[in-house]
Amino acid sequence: MKQFKKIIIYTLCAATLVQLSGCKKFLDRKPTDVLLDEQVWSDPKLAVSVLANIYNRLQPTGGLEGGKLSPTDLEEAMWSGGLGANNARNTRVNYPYTDKQLWSYDLIRDVNLFLENLDKSTAMQEADRKHLLAEGRFIRAYIYFLHVRSMGGVPLVTNTFQYDGSLDVDALKVPRSTEAGIYDFIASELDAIKDQLPLTVTSKTRANKWTVLALKSQAMLYAASIAKYNSLMTDPIVLPGAEVGIPASRAQEYYQKSLDAAKEIIDSKQFVLYNENPDKAQNFYDLFTKKANNREVIWAQDYTLDGKYHDYTVESIPRSLRENATGAAGVTPSLNLVEAFDYLDGTNGSLKIQTPNGSDYIYYTRPEDVFLNKDNRMFGSIITPGSTFRGKRIDIQAGVMEWNTATNQYVMRTSPDLGSVFADGGTLVAADGPLPNAANVTNTGFYMRKYLDSRVGSGQSGQGSDVWWIRYRFGGVLLNATEAAFELGKTAEALGYINQVRERAGFPANSLKTLSNDVIRKEFQVEMAFEEQRYWDLKRWRIAHEVYNGNRQSPNTLVNALWPYRVVRPSDPTKHNKYVFVKRVAPRFTQPRLFRLGNYYSAVPQNVINANSLIVKNPYH
Repeated sequence: MKQFKKIIIYTLCAATLVQLSGCKKFLDRKPTDVLLDEQVWSDPKLAVSVLANIYNRLQPTGGLEGGKLSPTDLEEAMWSGGLGANNARNTRVNYPYTDKQLWSYDLIRDVNLFLENLDKSTAMQEADRKHLLAEGRFIRAYIYFLHVRSMGGVPLVTNTFQYDGSLDVDALKVPRSTEAGIYDFIASELDAIKDQLPLTVTSKTRANKWTVLALKSQAMLYAASIAKYNSLMTDPIVLPGAEVGIPASRAQEYYQKSLDAAKEIIDSKQFVLYNENPDKAQNFYDLFTKKANNREVIWAQDYTLDGKYHDYTVESIPRSLRENATGAAGVTPSLNLVEAFDYLDGTNGSLKIQTPNGSDYIYYTRPEDVFLNKDNRMFGSIITPGSTFRGKRIDIQAGVMEWNTATNQYVMRTSPDLGSVFADGGTLVAADGPLPNAANVTNTGFYMRKYLDSRVGSGQSGQGSDVWWIRYRFGGVLLNATEAAFELGKTAEALGYINQVRERAGFPANSLKTLSNDVIRKEFQVEMAFEEQRYWDLKRWRIAHEVYNGNRQSPNTLVNALWPYRVVRPSDPTKHNKYVFVKRVAPRFTQPRLFRLGNYYSAVPQNVINANSLIVKNPYH
């Protein structure tokens, strides 16, 4: 029977290609809404509409939609929202082996179908066809990167299969590629297409030469790290067929490829670190929210208020600023992260809250004074006690420390009510908390700022935010170059890259004179906080099982909080109405993080194993 493939214009129907054959709405559409293959693949605008749907389907894997809870994966932040299902992120005993599981072969099939249809097109102008083919191959390489970092080697499928009932199903089964094989495929594809895409950045949301190089720099850095650090483990994580594990002998090759790709971006002068505001903290915040003339952003998922918007601000805004009757404070940053940001004089970022001998608190005139001279990226990423957002001071106070003259000790006073008043007429618990067991108010003493929309109305359901999600930016490329150069023994070159990033944050020029893995890794942690990087970094460095070892005494297995208190001590004017701070484990965070060796690779879905006898499981599963 002659079969006609039909494609709905994607601005009219959001169904995926794989779903069209069974979609009643599709079958019921009027002929004017349906286009035949030859119409779509002869018109670049219609082909781009198909491509736009594929781009849009990348986002559920992360970002401000599917990935908005990702900071709670480790110790960057915790869930402070409702007490329902998401609260399990605070109480889970270990990471399930299905965590970060990815097997999106419906999406890969649709990209392959897009490429095959374009390849057969004879009516489209050759320049348009080559451009779209290269763009489709970039997306496919990116999808395979998302898969290999989660799963290790996966089946490498670059064409569609048509099953008409006469073929042996076993002939259609594809085994997993080696982990190195997938990374090599990504590199080969990117090398082949980079000069077929535009040099000029006319869109931050579509592929060009620089997005290709940014992906290559990132992917090759991941491959290099696994080749080196997996091999250094006491028991390297490998499979006999190399579906998992990369030979150590290939590490230097991959580091060089990562560095070469990063340097091509750097040397092009197409991108610079965002530096439009002399206020270093505000400048770092603006980097993520200002779209106009933003030459740092290489590739982003964009949003519009009259089209597709997101509710990240609805769910993350400080309690006192919420515009809905419910919501706010879903994800709140940790003290662990706050203290990872060093002071601008280069000293360790641990906050000073007690005298050196621990005999007394340190008393601050204002809550914000405890953070003076901290790395400006902290203020651009996190709302701290006393910060201002949307022109309003964010008051965060857990209670009062009342001096008992009879015992010569402080008595901690608190209340279950936000905005409560103490007997002296001053604030008891501030409008923005923290509270120990309440929902939708900070449990840590901090709120999110990075990616939070300052526009009034963006915190209201039905309006949302158009702040974009940045996938690749120049600051990240500089850090890729730093790590790759350092691993290749080019320390002076690496210092040049990392010091650029730090100087933008307010550190003196050439603030670092020496480098180590620990210094580079901390720089990744603070520069890329809340950008879905830390989880993958700790995996590729093969230290996640050491950092999150399930021991409550380890420094980062629990989310820590900083709770401010106002001092009530009229007998001592030097301390009365000053502020002191208590470091504690966030009350709602009850279980230490335990990352097992089996978490380095996600479990292959059982239905895939059942359907394909050639697929092997990942180690420890």
